[in-house]
Amino acid sequence: MKFWKNHKKLHIWLGTDLAVLGLYLALRQNRQLMNSFADHVTTPLKAALGRLCALTSLSIMEILYALAAVGAVAYTVWSVIAVVKARGHRGRRVYSALLGAADGILTVYVLFCLMWGVNYWTDSFQDRSGITAQPVAAEDLKNVTAYFAERLSETADSVPRDENGVYAVPKEQILSESRSVYGGVTELFPFLDFRDTGVKAVGCSRFMSIMGFTGVYFACIGESNVNVDSPACLLPSTIAHELAHQRGVAWEQECNFLGVLASVTSGMPDYAYSGWLLGFIHLGNALYETDPETYWAIRGTLPAAVEADLRDNSAYWDQFRDNVVQGRGNGAFLMLPCFCITKRTSAAMRKSFFESLGQFVFLGPGVQRIRLLRGHGKILLCAGVPLIPPGGVDVDGLAVQCGHGPD
Repeated sequence: MKFWKNHKKLHIWLGTDLAVLGLYLALRQNRQLMNSFADHVTTPLKAALGRLCALTSLSIMEILYALAAVGAVAYTVWSVIAVVKARGHRGRRVYSALLGAADGILTVYVLFCLMWGVNYWTDSFQDRSGITAQPVAAEDLKNVTAYFAERLSETADSVPRDENGVYAVPKEQILSESRSVYGGVTELFPFLDFRDTGVKAVGCSRFMSIMGFTGVYFACIGESNVNVDSPACLLPSTIAHELAHQRGVAWEQECNFLGVLASVTSGMPDYAYSGWLLGFIHLGNALYETDPETYWAIRGTLPAAVEADLRDNSAYWDQFRDNVVQGRGNGAFLMLPCFCITKRTSAAMRKSFFESLGQFVFLGPGVQRIRLLRGHGKILLCAGVPLIPPGGVDVDGLAVQCGHGPD
């Protein structure tokens, strides 16, 4: 009893964390409850916090990380000093310090589970849209990669370029346009309607590159952050990916789909080109794994401007290829689902989807195929393969941007 009283507050704190975590783990498979909790509690809360964060251009996530690092160091130093001074009851003081640290870490984890983990147990984008993963054929991968190459060729001259022919849209402009990128997607999928607050540029973006991150959604405050040190050509599609998270879409593969889709339907040339480029990179990696000769034949059709962007992106990530942190990430698998239209997809949505996208493609695990209804041809919503480094990965370790072939 005396032991309990000596650490009463810390034990109550720990008990509360464990109780909330246990409740979450016990109830998370109740889809209806998770939907209700996300729709009426966490999503409105994150949206409100995100709007507050948007009042400043500074990354609140970055500030919180810095404060957490300073706090952790200060707590460690304070605890060591306290233990040294606690003559006669150092064991009890060590226990108190360790329990306090455990309580803090567990609280952060519980907050993450409530603010973001819940979304993995709600209706997914596939559930709500009626577009689901299906197996497809290898021939379609070749055809769709060629289709993306054609779109790249068409849009390559629609963006400003520097003296080396590299994509030169100012990153400030890309960030400022981010609030408008989901207009086309919202028309296709009204349930994705959301009051966008944009994204934040991370001041320590170089460190993000070393870690292999291109974007981070900080769910606890509803703030999206992006790496602005990496090449600008893929920044718009990365932004679109992070904005999908703001809409409550948790699964990385679905955010990759929406990132490409939002970019190419945004009506903004810099975003459209970036979306086609990102899609081609993923498709090219997939095609290279199955048919290198065809990959190089299709790549040979790309104009010099696209090649300049591919080389620039590859050269940038090459410098981080051998660093210790990202060295582990390069072995990750790029897993994005292939989608198809199901009977649950409304006729109006199917018509709008087909007319807007034509043969739009997206990446999925393995080589996959989807069948469209009634003479609309085929639509590959993508095939995923192991990453071909160099490449950036998002905070969950799944690819947002990757290399573009074997060179």
